[in-house]
Amino acid sequence: MPRQARIDAPGALQHIIVRGIERKSIFFDDKDRDNFVARLSVVLPESTARCYAWALIPNHFHLLLRSGNVPISTVMRRLLTGYAVSFNRRHRRHGQLFQNRYKSILCQQDPYLLELVRYIHLNPLRAGVVSNLDELGKFAYSGDAAILGRYRHPFQDVDTILGLFDRNLAAARKKYSAYVQRGIDRGHRPELIGGGLIRSAGGWAAVKGLRRTNARLKGDERILGDNNFVNAVLEAAQEQLEHKYRLAARGVDFEKVVQRVAAVFGIEVEQVLAAGKHPPTVKARSVLCYWAVRELGMNGTDIAQKLGCSQSSVSKSAKRGEAIASENNLKLMKS
Repeated sequence: MPRQARIDAPGALQHIIVRGIERKSIFFDDKDRDNFVARLSVVLPESTARCYAWALIPNHFHLLLRSGNVPISTVMRRLLTGYAVSFNRRHRRHGQLFQNRYKSILCQQDPYLLELVRYIHLNPLRAGVVSNLDELGKFAYSGDAAILGRYRHPFQDVDTILGLFDRNLAAARKKYSAYVQRGIDRGHRPELIGGGLIRSAGGWAAVKGLRRTNARLKGDERILGDNNFVNAVLEAAQEQLEHKYRLAARGVDFEKVVQRVAAVFGIEVEQVLAAGKHPPTVKARSVLCYWAVRELGMNGTDIAQKLGCSQSSVSKSAKRGEAIASENNLKLMKS
């Protein structure tokens, strides 16, 4: 059975789980972990993705991200490829480091955001990396310590999570700590790693009960949420896929997008492709980056090569281009 395509959208909440190949270690020591954290500190801000929770375990890691203007698949490609190359070089090894396919689960924010933050931050304790909550609160390689104020990371959005507990910082941290502590006895939470309503409903007993009431169920391993959320996500994903098919059927590629941008802004194609700070050129290239990333699904590295700039410049331009397209009601394809 073919694998299903990943589901992503700007602003989507994604739980990412990445394991070492054959469940082998991907972090041997603190130098490896520091290397990975340094890469998170560059890749996530450049993509404008926000991280609410994270934890590094010797043979896997978890991230809870809200995607920005760059697809999560592109973010993960940059993160995993760069780390694998440096890891192999440092440890004089060859070959694959990660499992063939990482797991990404699109999650419904309410009621799962805080549940996932707690679940992810308790991973080092469940895995035996730390012995108790006090050690967890000092563990440098999990987002828990950052929420408690012991570390700061440019990629982690601490304020959003604390704001869900209390407006007062000290009170918020105290309530957060109590919330995490209550989660210890709940143990492993398989229902939090995807499966749509079938898992989030509370297992097969609950599902059978719902069936007796003729409730319609929808299950999908790529999604964590209730029935309505799952159906809405799948419908939007199908629309996005059909849109890409329509673009392909019309022969829309990068060159055609460049021509469309030139026509929209009333400038020459050469001007769109030329680097410079002339306002019309900056606007045109910004919309070009946005359409290339979001409409065509191109990765930032390929776009950067075509435009003669850096991947981070593409990310920033795409964000700016999204705002320009929205403000001026610009569409890649005419209706």
